[in-house]
Amino acid sequence: MEVRHLELLRDLKERGTLGAVAAATYRTPSALSQQLRTAERELGVALVEPASRGLRLTWAGEILASGADDVLAAIARVQAAVDAGRGQPAGTVRIGTLPSAGAALLPAVLERLAGGRITIELEDFDLAEADYAGRTLDHDLVIAHSLAADVPLGAEGLVSRVIAREPIDVAVATGHPLAARTALEPADVAGERWIAVPRGFPFATILESVEAATGATLDRVIEIRDNRLVESLVSRGVGVALLPRFSTPRGDYRLVPLRGVRAVRSIVAIGRADRVERQAVRAVLDLLADVGAGLNAGG
Repeated sequence: MEVRHLELLRDLKERGTLGAVAAATYRTPSALSQQLRTAERELGVALVEPASRGLRLTWAGEILASGADDVLAAIARVQAAVDAGRGQPAGTVRIGTLPSAGAALLPAVLERLAGGRITIELEDFDLAEADYAGRTLDHDLVIAHSLAADVPLGAEGLVSRVIAREPIDVAVATGHPLAARTALEPADVAGERWIAVPRGFPFATILESVEAATGATLDRVIEIRDNRLVESLVSRGVGVALLPRFSTPRGDYRLVPLRGVRAVRSIVAIGRADRVERQAVRAVLDLLADVGAGLNAGG
């Protein structure tokens, strides 16, 4: 049994189609089909069978795909021990991150890695909470967030580590009557015009908590995801909004703490066990946690 066959079966189970696996791994579907036929000949059992969307795993394919993570993690632990004997961690670490958490964490991480043997490949994406786990297929570490738990929805089977706990404040224009307050309660903001995020994104749960606490239906004048655009609209008095404390720059607005509902997010690094076992990935994960601890200490 070859490791590459296990990896292919795991990818096929999680990505759904051979075409999706091919696109993600920069191979052709025909090359992957040949690899599957080779694996079936070596193992003496069918691993895939025709289905309406192309192929699906057989019972044997399901067993091997389900066990792939444990096998690959064990191999990675052995490789990590060898790497540790060589000294300083080295290699490329692929990080995917939500933009706001990346803005708060990654400048310091990259600064500390400068001159070392670890290279970072970085991608940013703003997703609904449940969609971050899927990005671990293509990244060694994914920086996600959750307002409800320390493990983002959908990431329960992954390695996860809380990097920071960040307050989510109410952003109001400097001339707004609430700008002079030191803290706000749900009743203070229930009647405001809101620049909101789409439902399913973590910040939306705070607005839902405000509605539950007050019995009011909030006036969502617009729903957008980009924090820089939110900051611009708030500064022009279009409405109030929720913004993260650590990564929001100064502008023509104030950030006022919100009390009475849960308004703190967990910033969490998630990854697959076999990838997190790598010495370079663990070194970056430790750096992220150290930077996050500094944010909490100063915030």
